[in-house]
Amino acid sequence: MTITKYPALEETLYETVLPNGLPVCVLPKKGFTKKCAYFVTNYGSIDTDFTWQGKQYHTPAGVAHYLEHKMFDLEGRDVMAEFSAMGANPNAFTSYSMTAYYFTCTEHFQDCLELLLTFVSTPYFTQESVEKERGIIAQEIRMYEDSADSQVYEDLFEALYHHHPVRVPIAGTVESIGEITAQTLYDCYGAFYHPANMMLCVVGDVDPQEVAALAEKILPKESLPLPRRDYGPEEPMTCKQVRTRRVMDVAMTTFQMGFKMPWPGFGPQAVRQQMVGDLAAEALMGESSPLYLRLYQQGLIDSSFACGYEDLPGVALLSCGGDSDRPEQVYEAILQEARRIGTEGLDLELFSRLKRSSLGRRYRGLDSMDSTCFRLCSAHFDGDRYLEFPEVYAGIAKEEVETFIKHAVDPEHCAMALVEPRQEED
Repeated sequence: MTITKYPALEETLYETVLPNGLPVCVLPKKGFTKKCAYFVTNYGSIDTDFTWQGKQYHTPAGVAHYLEHKMFDLEGRDVMAEFSAMGANPNAFTSYSMTAYYFTCTEHFQDCLELLLTFVSTPYFTQESVEKERGIIAQEIRMYEDSADSQVYEDLFEALYHHHPVRVPIAGTVESIGEITAQTLYDCYGAFYHPANMMLCVVGDVDPQEVAALAEKILPKESLPLPRRDYGPEEPMTCKQVRTRRVMDVAMTTFQMGFKMPWPGFGPQAVRQQMVGDLAAEALMGESSPLYLRLYQQGLIDSSFACGYEDLPGVALLSCGGDSDRPEQVYEAILQEARRIGTEGLDLELFSRLKRSSLGRRYRGLDSMDSTCFRLCSAHFDGDRYLEFPEVYAGIAKEEVETFIKHAVDPEHCAMALVEPRQEED
């Protein structure tokens, strides 16, 4: 195993790659009773078109999320009941770019890890069980459709992007999941659920060698080729729509605004841009910024307002949103403040404080085993090493953040999604 010490974080990371291609990383936490394990596949909702072993696949939207539901089926066994009997808390989630299966426990760690590795590496789909799950997932989709917060975010992506699959909700649509069969699930499982496309991450008071040995014992021995993903042609910087509006049962208009940016690619430069982008969002319109205070005092925003930067394979954006009865005024104020920063620059004291605060949040994040596992896996798939963040932050200058704001906040690359209250009839 490779052992890397991070003195500034007081952490030591153990890493290896098994003969089957699976990366394993363990961050020991001596003396801690809680343990957390993530078994993650580099496969999310945007991976609908791909080529694997010489064959092209075009799959319906929602397969990754459907697979997440079905992976807990193990013939003749109740996976959730087995975890519960050991006092463990299992869960799973699907994002745009990955699917994670995980548990936390205080006892029976080896048994829990064996169960996690076993059920995720043992596909069991019957057409009958797939049909049964379809109704459950359709209900979940309708629940999201009834949520203004979910709907406005999905509307924003649909407005920003012309063809990238991020335009489609993670769970798919009621229509798209109707096309999913047991064979669809087996095809996508074969392409994405093999060790070379996955990662095992454990945080807690555990023996790294034992973790790797158990994974090598249980998982398939063969290393398979990675699928080649196709997200379509490069996205233009123009938005498909400038504004979207829908009416729902809400008390006040909720909005999401996004500024479309070029995708930075994978690797350290992308992670650096993520940190610069987060600092830019905070400096421009975060809770400690002069603009946030002014908008709040004027009643244009409330505590629901939030902002940030994010990127996924093929896309990147700076976004903000919340509840407001005057979202267009918020939009104009953000443009005006970005122009001011472009001319006058950021206050050095404010920038230094925001930088310390952002770095502090990352340090505190290491106290959460779930968050640490997630970030280690996410960084690995992005081609970076998460625990090197202190060095990256140290090198970010005020001018870099100012330049980011100047180029990112461009009305030509902006879209806004609005969910407005129903008008009462006379």
